[in-house]
Amino acid sequence: MADERLLPLAATTGGRVRSAAMAGIIATVTVFAMAQGLTYPLLSFILERQGVISGLIGLSAAMTPLGFIVSAPVIPALSRRIGGGRLAILCSILAAVSLTGIASIQQVWAWMPLRFLLGAFANPLYVISETWLLAVTPARRRGRIMGLYSSVVSGGFAIGPLTLGLAGTEGWPPFLIGIAAFLLCGLIVLAVSRRLPDMPQEGEATSVAAVFVLAPLLLFAVFVAAGFEQILLALFAVYGAALASPEQHIAALITCFIAGNAALQIVLGRLAEQFGSRPTLLFCALASLAGSLLLPVAFGTWLIWPLFFLWGGVSFGLYTLSLIQLGERFTGQSLIAGNAAFALVWGLGGIAGSPATGLAMQMIGHHGLPLSLGLLSGVLAMFLVVRRQA
Repeated sequence: MADERLLPLAATTGGRVRSAAMAGIIATVTVFAMAQGLTYPLLSFILERQGVISGLIGLSAAMTPLGFIVSAPVIPALSRRIGGGRLAILCSILAAVSLTGIASIQQVWAWMPLRFLLGAFANPLYVISETWLLAVTPARRRGRIMGLYSSVVSGGFAIGPLTLGLAGTEGWPPFLIGIAAFLLCGLIVLAVSRRLPDMPQEGEATSVAAVFVLAPLLLFAVFVAAGFEQILLALFAVYGAALASPEQHIAALITCFIAGNAALQIVLGRLAEQFGSRPTLLFCALASLAGSLLLPVAFGTWLIWPLFFLWGGVSFGLYTLSLIQLGERFTGQSLIAGNAAFALVWGLGGIAGSPATGLAMQMIGHHGLPLSLGLLSGVLAMFLVVRRQA
């Protein structure tokens, strides 16, 4: 195994070394996202074939973000103790083992702890990779690099479900693709480990809880971004069915939303470099609010297609811009604590958003979906405006 005494940040000043490190980090997380993007629909298809009720399928899916939430507070200490490279490689292996267990025991109750472990093992790799990337990225290029990172990771998530069209959803083949992808992540980290910076050691240690005091608005923006993604993926089919829209049309709109998510992050990153990350974050919040208000009007017309493409980009842009601001405001040990807090809040948004919106739709009908999304983005925009004027 390669020497785990990873190079300090000073050794990454060479452009070629820095570029290789950034490429390795992005490749690692993209492959990992592809594997995770494959598991969500795959396991839902299997449980549906087994006749499991929808509520239990949803509870099973919630175990992965729950793993994110529980694991987040311990990631900074673990990375300092055993090293970011070792932890990333270990988590890749353990994620592969967890998916192997899921493939071997196809029973909903056995999957609950295994899917929790899958989330717990996936989370450190995201946190460590984003910390590495923020550490090696020059400040003048932070916007476009983090935009590229968000775009390719979103593309990885989108590719995951598409692989099921080739491998199917029965037997071991789709699971073997996911297991191989998890193991490939560990190999990529091993290959570029000498070019990666140490996990931050300098500065006063900052806990994940302290980040909630230091940057509450950034964390709320991450919560809104997670809520948007999970609510649309989980409940837009219900919204479309209430309007008698064919399933194929709904699926195509969700694909358009994801495509905008992946395509527009680099553009938003460049805007952040030109106009500043805070004004661009406010733009994304206001544009997300506008999309929520326009959804009932545009649905059923050709305008829904450009609306969904742009909506997907700006709603996920809330996360991208928050990540850029994190790199601008935090350094040293507080940077990895901030990334861990982002992961925790992303899990909270993923768990809380869908049930709350589902309840709203039960109470007031299908318009509860755009109302919930508009409320989330509207409150964020209001806070950002107040913060700007303070």
